[in-house]
Amino acid sequence: MLIALFLALQLVGADLAPTGTLRASFIASNPVQGRVDPKTGATSGPAPDLARELGRRLGVPVVITPLPDAGAVLESVTSGKVDFGFLAVEAARATQVDFSDPYLLAGSAYAVRTDSSIKQSADVDRAGVTIGAVTGQSPEVWVREHVKAARIVSLPAVPPNAELAAMLRDRRMDAFAANRTRMEELARAFPEVRVLSDNFTVLGQAIAVSKGQRARLDSVNRFIAEALASGVVKASIERANLPGVEAATSNRARVR
Repeated sequence: MLIALFLALQLVGADLAPTGTLRASFIASNPVQGRVDPKTGATSGPAPDLARELGRRLGVPVVITPLPDAGAVLESVTSGKVDFGFLAVEAARATQVDFSDPYLLAGSAYAVRTDSSIKQSADVDRAGVTIGAVTGQSPEVWVREHVKAARIVSLPAVPPNAELAAMLRDRRMDAFAANRTRMEELARAFPEVRVLSDNFTVLGQAIAVSKGQRARLDSVNRFIAEALASGVVKASIERANLPGVEAATSNRARVR
């Protein structure tokens, strides 16, 4: 029995970490995935936690690479620079990589001025309203697909919170679309900003692997199921203090 288990782990390890080191990437600017300590470069949060836990189970070293955006994570997976990357599930991305089952669900919400007349997400999609979002991020993709009447202004990168608060305060935009964790952090730091109580969408965060790697994907899905059942994901979310985020269930995230 022990010999069979050992051989099984060896086979899984060879599939998930073919170089002998488990290599993973995540979006450094997305707190739902993880954070990077600006002084030490240390990584924390659900994505690094899961990568380290998988490496521990396989008995291999882990290298975690924080990257600037989703495009960079996609490229790191498709080029083979990493064995897997952490990304929100989206239809366009699913043409380039294969997604695992989700390990967590993250709400996306609008931030508005404290004195704004906008009360709910449905109020944002109307003529005369300007919505800001970051190009290529999941909330921006959703807004572009679903908002019909409001004007959308896409930013090239995530602005510092002070700059984002100023954009709202100075009425350069009426609402900003991002994950709820990021928006709640903005509102805590700047009292002139509030976050709408409802999410305009909920997105599944998953592990992306290169196309056609069925065995690798199956191994990742088994690991996620175990991490969810054992409470590893829930504990990581709680340590990271992520508003609007919860551990996923066994159901697959709907591709958006």
